[in-house]
Amino acid sequence: MSFTKQMNRNIEIKARVPNAARFSAMIERAEGLADNGPTVIHQDDTFFNCQHGRLKLRKFSESDGELIYYDRPDSIEPEESQYIVSPTATPDSLRQALSLSLGIRGSVRKRRVLYLVGQTRIHFDDVEDLGKFIEREVMLQPEQNRTEGVRIADDLMSSLGIEKTSLVDKAYIDLLVERDGY
Repeated sequence: MSFTKQMNRNIEIKARVPNAARFSAMIERAEGLADNGPTVIHQDDTFFNCQHGRLKLRKFSESDGELIYYDRPDSIEPEESQYIVSPTATPDSLRQALSLSLGIRGSVRKRRVLYLVGQTRIHFDDVEDLGKFIEREVMLQPEQNRTEGVRIADDLMSSLGIEKTSLVDKAYIDLLVERDGY
């Protein structure tokens, strides 16, 4: 089986924010840079077992969700992620079907505040049982290469005052699994 449509791509960087004061300061900087936002989004992500990449069902409400497949290397450096998003109006029944067929790896609940800066999504995430994080996703256009996306991500990282020592090399689900030892 072959797929003809190219997957969406972004350059992603994630950093842990050590305290509430620093989190607020970064939000203020983002507000000064943003073209759009803030948008508050409550997310309940269920991750499923899969052989390649990661598969999650993101539930926003009883009648709104997204099935998201993505693949990206675990690295503290800005890395290209390839992904597919499929909206669903029945997240609970889809979760049940995927749970029965693949098994659940774990779940992540968070409150996300979203800002848009050009082609970049800035997420300020308060992740249940993990803490506060900032995540940047430079949404690559088909003609853009990884190098251009990394440059945009690095420039924004500097503008927001994010230190390299705070970068995180894993997805939230991996941090939770690692912490809980399963």
